[in-house]
Amino acid sequence: MEAYPYDSTHPGPGPGPVRPSGWQKLKKALVPLAALGYLLVKFKAVLFGVLKFLPVLLKTGGSMFVSIWFYALSWGWWFALGFVLLILVHECGHLVAAKRLGLKVGAPVFIPFMGAFIALREAPKNAWVEAQVGIGGPLLGTVGAILCFVLYLLTGHRMFSALTYTGFFLNLFNLAPIGFLDGGRIVTALSPWLWIIGIAVIGYLMVTHFNFILLFIFVCSLPRVISLFRRKTEEEARYFEVTPNQRWIMGMLYFGLVAFLVLGMKFSHVQPS
Repeated sequence: MEAYPYDSTHPGPGPGPVRPSGWQKLKKALVPLAALGYLLVKFKAVLFGVLKFLPVLLKTGGSMFVSIWFYALSWGWWFALGFVLLILVHECGHLVAAKRLGLKVGAPVFIPFMGAFIALREAPKNAWVEAQVGIGGPLLGTVGAILCFVLYLLTGHRMFSALTYTGFFLNLFNLAPIGFLDGGRIVTALSPWLWIIGIAVIGYLMVTHFNFILLFIFVCSLPRVISLFRRKTEEEARYFEVTPNQRWIMGMLYFGLVAFLVLGMKFSHVQPS
């Protein structure tokens, strides 16, 4: 008997539903996989970029979260978040300055109750370069504190006033001319003998307001102070060679910023009613 294809005009019932073959099922299953493969190939540059910076995100973001959690135990979540962001802005100042000078640096790493740091992967070539990297943090950090003061003026919320005061104090403390603090790096372009004033100030604070952070700074700064009294090699002497013009520029930036931060602390501090 001859078979005919189904025609809707042909009398009688049509054929039953046609079941897909195994090959059709396989093709249907492979379509989503093919689409996924296409997306991976299309966006592999983005994917590789994310994977490349994943360790950085974990190192900076993870240490930031831990720091916020520690500070929140004492100050609450919102103030802790603002405080850590102020530290981040400060460290970004060092990062920008180092990048501008062509130095290789690592991502910021946060240490609870110790602040944060960026690791220079290559040493500065001279005191002028070291001073520029050193002052970059307090300069941008001061801008961050000023923004907090603007938010206080706009909202009247005293938390922003407290963050402003804290930001000014944080950057002023870092300008102490001692050891690995920013001030200790900046004064290498002015006079390394200012380290003696810095260690005397930290020593006084240890006697009057002792804490382990001051002790840590004092101990870690001693080698640099001691180095002032030993004979320097020709290469070490060249490191501290700075032109008069460079010394004047850094001096005005350093002492001007110190004066501004002292005044900023005075005018941003709001006494509770």
